[in-house]
Amino acid sequence: MTADFRHFYQKNWAERTAIVAQQAHLTPAEQALFKQYYLPQHHEIIENYLTDYPLPMGLAVNLVVDGVDHIVPMVTEEPSVIAAASNGAKIVKCAGGFTTVLNQREMIGQIVLEQLSDPAATAAVIEAHAAALLKVADAAHPSLKKRGGGARRLRTRVLGQGYLSIDLFVDVQAAMGANMLNSMLEAVAKSIGVMTKQDALMSILSNYATASLVKAICDIPVGLLQAGRYAGKLVAQKIASASMVAQLDPYRATTHNKGIMNGIDAVAIASGNDWRALESGAHAYAVKDGQYRGMSTWTSDGRMLHGELELPLPVGIVGGSIKINELAQLNQRILGIQTAGDLERIMVAIGLAQNLAALRALVTTGIQQGHMHLQLKSLAMAAGATPEELPVILQRLELASQQDLATTQQLIAELRQTKEETDD
Repeated sequence: MTADFRHFYQKNWAERTAIVAQQAHLTPAEQALFKQYYLPQHHEIIENYLTDYPLPMGLAVNLVVDGVDHIVPMVTEEPSVIAAASNGAKIVKCAGGFTTVLNQREMIGQIVLEQLSDPAATAAVIEAHAAALLKVADAAHPSLKKRGGGARRLRTRVLGQGYLSIDLFVDVQAAMGANMLNSMLEAVAKSIGVMTKQDALMSILSNYATASLVKAICDIPVGLLQAGRYAGKLVAQKIASASMVAQLDPYRATTHNKGIMNGIDAVAIASGNDWRALESGAHAYAVKDGQYRGMSTWTSDGRMLHGELELPLPVGIVGGSIKINELAQLNQRILGIQTAGDLERIMVAIGLAQNLAALRALVTTGIQQGHMHLQLKSLAMAAGATPEELPVILQRLELASQQDLATTQQLIAELRQTKEETDD
């Protein structure tokens, strides 16, 4: 029998859970999970709320940004992320830490007009009244102006095929600013409609926050990069080469960038920010010159490894669900931040630390040997090796000319034969 989900959003929590339990035939123990992770205040965040979905939260350590030590809460289900971020940060810490550059923090919103016979002429009219339109924007959110923020400038872009985008740049202060920006855009759109006799197709913020760019930089003496038998100078050269491949090949760039976002997303989630917005903006920025490329760049002169990562990171420390999420507020205290800009600086540094650790592991035998060890261990177990036999079999497999199932079975048989003869 199918449960009745009509007007589900109007039902209380007990009614919702009962309906779901009926539909999915949940046991009492399964239903208890809803209660275990239930937080009443989260009804205010999403519709049709049932329960929270827990993810592990840990701390990245060793991060030094602009001379300040930070411990960084990160939320992720991937085992290696926090370890890699801490490892990369430790290397850079020994070299003096990360430095960052943050020149401005403005969000961009768009008002789009359509079916224009002469978009350039309409743009000229709008630009001539830019000062007045900025006042309209500020009047729509006066509290922002009182806090030192507000509308900063206006830009027009002819998109082609009769479309025109009017871009509003707003200093949103400590917030990510989506809601306040959308309110300001709607007010400006009405004024533009009166001015041009053209109704807007849409008014909405852009997640391509090119006016909120932040850059992390590090310079590492090559001696700090030594890994096993690999000299630091060679590791630095290999990291630079791997970075170049990510600039040339979108297939490599995609994985390269995923690793960077592993760290940034984890901090975004921990701080209550919209990681999907950051992902969309970061990947758009990675293709700004027409080809999708690695977000970071690494170069080496034989003495130093130089790393840079620049991204749009429109984040906030107030507003939205942050004020409701107690852990997000707690994590701000752990981070030791006072402004949204502080959070941006930490996030871009974590991204570069993550990238350093990943590339260093990737181009050295450490990760290769580790992966090979795991592969050989799986092979030995599949061939029937017992836990007691594994250490010897793994040693012999590493020296074998062929590393396949038949070879492994033969090695196991030889080991057991030798053991029988010894026992006799």
